[in-house]
Amino acid sequence: MAAATSELRVDHLPSDPLLHILSFLGFRDLVHCSYVSRRLNELSKHNPLWKFLCSKHWLLTDADRLQSGVSWYCLFKQYYRDLGRYIQYYPVLKRAWEQLKSFLQQRCPRMIASLKEGATEVELNDIEAQIGCRLPDDYRCSYRIHNGQKLVIPGLMGSMSLSNHYRSEVLLDVETAAGGFQQRKGMRRCLPLTFCFHTGLSQYMALEPAEGRRMFESFYPCPDQTAQDPSAIDMFITGSCFLEWFTTYVHNVVTGEYPIIRDQIFRYVHDKGCVATTGDITVSVSTSFLPELSSVHPPHFFFTYRIRIEMSSSASPEAACQLDSRYWKITTSDGNVEEVQGPGVVGEFPVMTPGKVHEYSSCTTFSTPSEYMEGHYTFHRLANKEEVFQVAIPRFHMVCPPFREPMVQTKASTSYTPRLDDHDDDGEYCDGDGDDFGDLRGINMAALEGAWCPRHI
Repeated sequence: MAAATSELRVDHLPSDPLLHILSFLGFRDLVHCSYVSRRLNELSKHNPLWKFLCSKHWLLTDADRLQSGVSWYCLFKQYYRDLGRYIQYYPVLKRAWEQLKSFLQQRCPRMIASLKEGATEVELNDIEAQIGCRLPDDYRCSYRIHNGQKLVIPGLMGSMSLSNHYRSEVLLDVETAAGGFQQRKGMRRCLPLTFCFHTGLSQYMALEPAEGRRMFESFYPCPDQTAQDPSAIDMFITGSCFLEWFTTYVHNVVTGEYPIIRDQIFRYVHDKGCVATTGDITVSVSTSFLPELSSVHPPHFFFTYRIRIEMSSSASPEAACQLDSRYWKITTSDGNVEEVQGPGVVGEFPVMTPGKVHEYSSCTTFSTPSEYMEGHYTFHRLANKEEVFQVAIPRFHMVCPPFREPMVQTKASTSYTPRLDDHDDDGEYCDGDGDDFGDLRGINMAALEGAWCPRHI
């Protein structure tokens, strides 16, 4: 007698275990399942499955679904028809934009008002036709969310302020960026990402691998001052692609890595270990590299640093003191060491009392791309001028971003003597000291020959 056989069919399984299995599938596999049978077609459209996928890929909420008036499945289809080509980038960039706006709304609300609505697919396609180059999908995706910002100050992409020098970079809208698209030798197929009104500085993105650049990397151009060929342009690299460039910047802003000063984002970097406490006084240091005042050829690297001096609020009133002098030990990457000292800081002699904070900015230039400084301040007690003591300044490193030379260079001269340029006796350019930048202003300020300027300015 033949044994009775029964065939196990998916259609015969209860809905709950099937839905549990389907919850592990991506949206493409769910769509494929919908073609297997009528039952799987019905289950694959189960609202909770698509609610999760809408949240994962489009960051949609219940409020978005209610406003749309359609099911989660239909809402996913709507977004996919419009933004499907960007699905691998959209949640990352959308989340970055939302985090940035939430942060700025509390601290720099006027920047929010400068953001432009997203561009359309048609507008981005028209830009590609205009410049004759393909825009990377991560760039297009971000510009679907926000089409850069209006040409206003302060710029979204960071500021820097020193005596006689100010930089604030605007995130360009795609139409203005297309107007600055470069076809000239040395900068071929490069699209500007940012623009600074005061210096003419822009960060660019390479749309093709040419002249020593890698496709889609972002960089600051830096003319080779020693080359006979004006198209010899070095590059300070700021990102390997738009996604990395933008999300890294946003992370530094929203985590407080970049401080907000006078309603502007300042691109100082603070090493968490760069803090020293002596008694009741704590000193911490942040640093920043200024590409517009730097060059690779000749080697001239310009840094600024911001120092915070704070006396503990729990210190006794008798601990009040005044800063008398500073001492620096400066070590470059080629092993040169220089010691300098001078009165006060940036022409000031701050008095420290319990809870008081004193901050100042200064700068220095080097002929090597990395170096570090350390030292101490000398104070005296207000209650007893004979009581003199030192407060440690932690070691802080100044390192320029990676740089690359063009593929072909023709040097007018290869001789250059490395040296450490110090100002105000210890490498300081300081607000209120009356220093000027002298020949530094010719390094890379108005930037490149044939430089462009947005028409709106």
